Formats: sequence, C-alpha cells, structure tokens
Amino acid sequence: MRRILVLAPHPDDEVLGLGGTIARLSDAGAEVTVAVLTRGAPPQFTEADVTRTRAEAEAAHAILGVGTTRFLDLPAAQLDGVPHHRINALLDALLDEVRPDTLFLPFKHDMHLDHDLVFTSAMVAARPPRPAAPARLLCYETLSETNWNAPYLTIGFVPTWFVDIERTLERKLAAFQAYASQVKAFPHERSLESIRALATLRGSTVNRRAAEAFVLIREIM
Repeated sequence: MRRILVLAPHPDDEVLGLGGTIARLSDAGAEVTVAVLTRGAPPQFTEADVTRTRAEAEAAHAILGVGTTRFLDLPAAQLDGVPHHRINALLDALLDEVRPDTLFLPFKHDMHLDHDLVFTSAMVAARPPRPAAPARLLCYETLSETNWNAPYLTIGFVPTWFVDIERTLERKLAAFQAYASQVKAFPHERSLESIRALATLRGSTVNRRAAEAFVLIREIM
C-alpha cells in the first residue's frame, strides 16, 4: 500500500474507523489522504462549530501522519438531498487526482444515511474499468454507527481483514482526543474507553493485543 485514500463522511469517522491503521501505514511510508466529505450547516451547526471541527481534524491528522486532508463541503446529514451524480463527480475527480491503490470506505449498512450514500458513490467512482480505480477496497467500522443497525433486517458488519495496531493504538486515542468536541464520557461508545475496548476485542479475535477490522470489498492482485 503506497497511496491511501480514506473517505470520511464526517470529521472523526476516519479516526474511529482506522486511526491506528492510518498511523501504521504512514509510518511505513504510505501517502495517506483523508477526504472529509461533509461540513455542518445552519441551523444544526454554526460557522464557529465548523471552524472548530476542522481545526480538530487537522490536529488529529497531524498526530496520525496524514499527508493531505481534503474537505469537500457537502452538507452534513443532508446528502440525500444532493443529486447522486454530483457526489459521484466529486469522488471521480478525487480518485483521478489521488490515484490510490487502496480505498477505505464507510460500511454501506451503517445507521447514518450519509455513510450509505458515500459508500454507493465511491463504488461508482472506483469501478474497475476506470484508469484511477484502486486495486483494493475496504470498509471500516464506526462506533455508534456500524453496530446500531437493525439485526436480521440490515446486513451486519462481519470483518474479513484485520490490521494489528498494538503499536499505534495510543496515537489513535490521542487523535480522537484531538476531536475534543466529539469525545464522550464512558459508557458512551464515543469514549476513549470504548475505542480501546473495541481494539482489544478485534485484536483478540486474531490473537493480537489490538486491531482494527475491515470488510474486504474487492482486491485485484
């Protein structure tokens, strides 16, 4: 993995889903780009909220070693009102620019509709006939989104690909702390304790002390 593109529907999704993996890949010399697709808009969010969250994202990404952060400025929690072709075109252009060999996506069946729509448009942009199509596509899990879907009615997250993050877990936690506006007190899932617990659980399933888990969508060797 040399060129990595991470699609985050909202700021902090990338840290929750694969902060440890980003740090590990960056340490190994990969070029990591994180694209945050949406920004908050009134009346739900003030301009001060947006400015603060962007500063938090940049601080978190510096901790993880992200090379480039892109903000695409689509409306948060309103992607269902954006023409599908517009999202497709933005991601087409992004893939043409970054030309990643590996693309990390949110899980299609997350509770948040924005995650579903980003996944769908990313799959359009990453179609194999396109010159900029990545060879590897992986879905990450997001605490408080991936696991809150309806059992038996929605496809669950069943990981098939794991990354050992024992050496980068503390950086993942530090990066999430940089998102001070998003950190919650335990037992909320967006707490440092819950993030550590999930990493421990995913690690133990593959006999590691800490890991992040993914669903492999496609890999071309």
